[in-house]
Amino acid sequence: MNTSARRWVKRPDDSTWGDWGADDQLGRLNLITPAKVREGLREVQEGRTFCLSLPLDCPGNRVLNPRRAPPRVEPTMRGDMPNMTYPLSRDNASLTDVICDDTVTLALQYSTQWDSLAHMGQWFDADGDGQPEMCFYNGFRAGEDIVGPIDYRDAALPATDRAPGAYRLGIDNMAAACVQGRAVMVDIKRQFGAGPLRVGYRELMTAMQAQNVTVEPGDMLCLRTGMDEALLDVYRTQDAAALEGGFAGLDGRDPALRRWIVDSNVAALISDNVAVEYLPASTSDDARYPSHPLHDLCLFRLGVHLGELWHLSELAHWLHAHGRNRFLLTAPPLRLPRAVGSPVTPVATV
Repeated sequence: MNTSARRWVKRPDDSTWGDWGADDQLGRLNLITPAKVREGLREVQEGRTFCLSLPLDCPGNRVLNPRRAPPRVEPTMRGDMPNMTYPLSRDNASLTDVICDDTVTLALQYSTQWDSLAHMGQWFDADGDGQPEMCFYNGFRAGEDIVGPIDYRDAALPATDRAPGAYRLGIDNMAAACVQGRAVMVDIKRQFGAGPLRVGYRELMTAMQAQNVTVEPGDMLCLRTGMDEALLDVYRTQDAAALEGGFAGLDGRDPALRRWIVDSNVAALISDNVAVEYLPASTSDDARYPSHPLHDLCLFRLGVHLGELWHLSELAHWLHAHGRNRFLLTAPPLRLPRAVGSPVTPVATV
């Protein structure tokens, strides 16, 4: 496909496809302009920093997702010897160095993470011919731009001789954009307590008004539910009981909330919970519908990246104690070509 040509005839409702050009792979990160970065910098008053990442092996085991294993860290090998506390004098008696070198096998969305725009697409009639295609943000296509080892469109045949991955919309695009700007905290747990709650427009506005929160175009919105605290409890005890009650998440099928996300021009949505949205989603009357309606709206239609399983509670406590809700957020993912998600170690500066 000629990537300089528009790859769709019609775009989904409430989408930004083409707003930043036919080849755009950043979506609403385009709203984090130099001026927006300066707005974030003006929120820095004390120079204090907060790490917003959980340990990347938290919560342990496969508690959250049976398909994602915790990271496995191992030494590299020097011949048949593990390259960890390896004395180079073993090879040359004149050398004094002791070397440590390791490797990791890592599910990229096991713990604190970003979803790229390639993480979730939809069947959609982008060609306008009445036949839906497997599409992603801005009309990029499965089997051409995002490639799997199997082509599910054609009787499970091998898709291509190319390595699987996101050749467009991958997480490396987000990394190159740096992801630094102003972020805003809404403390759902402080407003409604811990526990399962579908946060629709009414609940979000109640919390924002009570906490004097204003979200402006290009801001990154952080939603604290308290799930990060429970995950750390599981990490310490290896007892998943702390997760059994469930936690709040956005109601991706609430029309008023969806309209607010569209109209607000928020650049990214971030939470300490599993998916930002509440899952399983509420039922739909449509014959065909997305299982993850907020992912559909944000990743597929709007180009809004989602940050999941962030460690927000410590920062939320500090912001509340100091009568603040805005801060500078610096959160680039790994610059890993073809990846559809990435661990991240976000830094909040206040």
